[in-house]
Amino acid sequence: MFLDSLSRRRFLHSGLLSPVVAQALLDGSEAIGSEANVSGVLGSDVNLSDHGIEVLFPRNRVPLSFIIDDSTCLVNMGHFCTPQFAAAWPERGEYQKPWQQWPREIPDSFVREFGEWCALKGVRGKYSIVPNPACVGWLDRELPGWSRKQLQESLRLVQELMLPNWDIHPEMITHTRVIDLKTGRPVREIHAGTMENSFPQEKKSVDELAAYLAYALRILKQCDLPCEGVTTPGGFGNQVKSELSLAAGQAVRDVYQVDLPHYFKYVHTDDQSTEPIIENLRGAGTLSPQMTVNVPAGTGDWFGGWQGDRISEPDRYANQDATAGRMVELIQRRQPAVMLCHWPGMYSNGTKEGFISFKRVVESIESRFGKETLWMKVSEIARYWAAKSVCMFRGSTKSLVIECPIQTSIFTIRIKGKTGPVISHGFSAKGDQSIEALREVKQAQQLEGGCWMQEGGDVMVCIDLNAPTIELRFTS
Repeated sequence: MFLDSLSRRRFLHSGLLSPVVAQALLDGSEAIGSEANVSGVLGSDVNLSDHGIEVLFPRNRVPLSFIIDDSTCLVNMGHFCTPQFAAAWPERGEYQKPWQQWPREIPDSFVREFGEWCALKGVRGKYSIVPNPACVGWLDRELPGWSRKQLQESLRLVQELMLPNWDIHPEMITHTRVIDLKTGRPVREIHAGTMENSFPQEKKSVDELAAYLAYALRILKQCDLPCEGVTTPGGFGNQVKSELSLAAGQAVRDVYQVDLPHYFKYVHTDDQSTEPIIENLRGAGTLSPQMTVNVPAGTGDWFGGWQGDRISEPDRYANQDATAGRMVELIQRRQPAVMLCHWPGMYSNGTKEGFISFKRVVESIESRFGKETLWMKVSEIARYWAAKSVCMFRGSTKSLVIECPIQTSIFTIRIKGKTGPVISHGFSAKGDQSIEALREVKQAQQLEGGCWMQEGGDVMVCIDLNAPTIELRFTS
């Protein structure tokens, strides 16, 4: 957090900072950072490179992530969603498929197989848990068709196996029928306007949308599942996009007291940037700025599809030798490369064809780009971009002070015209000090938290932003 003006002045006079930097800060030395368009998307109005500073990707690697939609405990959403969608959209052919022949369950044995393989490979991302999947039952109470013990074991598997590497999101309440928040039952009418995939079809206030999101979040909280974000199903919120962003931030903060909410809704294709978008920034330059981070995916779903009945097209992500495909394109453009799929498409109605294709894609990317990429959870990507957007830099001859109210790990920067070794001094809001001599590495691939590297006349530094003020001291 930033210090308020009084405590900041006392802090600078305390002698904890080097004299040159402390005086420069008191005198209003040149502050370098990203300014905010408070009413909307954050924009970088200051070119840091003009001041000899470049914020790099974490560990100077391209972030990878895997967004999984339509996942939940036990329920195969492809089987249960299809007839409900058919009732609302009877003219659509994809809803007339033989859903009765598909399995009603995606078993925990497959969740374990998938989660353990991903943990072995370091794959990280987002895993939805639909709270009342297709109106089958409530995950915090009962799931008809399964015993309470089976439900509790399924939730425990998510808590123990998935949580370390995956963000958990609700994907609205049911992913099918809109729930009347007063009764907890689906609304009586069945048509496009009463399905979450196309709700709402008229303007709703931020508070109304936040109440709907919070309803879903509270169910997952009752299941002891942490959430820092939400996922929208289909076209949910298409008519209220600006309100949705505010509502997502409001609901996640209210239910989970999270300092940095994020959400997933959009897929960016072609030449669109896949970098996260900082939205609704408020309180820039204060102790506790508030914002919501919009993290887009960069691919379509080319595995088994949301019903689990399609043949995968893994080469559209990355071909066998990772010389072509959308993920390859994004990595080579040095843009966050976030894959998208639907959970039934991983299971592929029992054949696991989607999972097999996914494993091949991951191994192809690893074989060519393993030293240039880094798997991250969606929340980690959101946090890094938020910190990058609000941090301030103040420099002197032998020091660089970084002030940032958002904590993030493996924050990586290049500083021109500096020479190591590098000493990191962290200062808490109370003035407590921590000192760390950063470890020198010789290759960029070796960068990790607490390291620095000399690169010609520049220094690359990778540190954890775990204090509101960090001063880096150089030899020259």
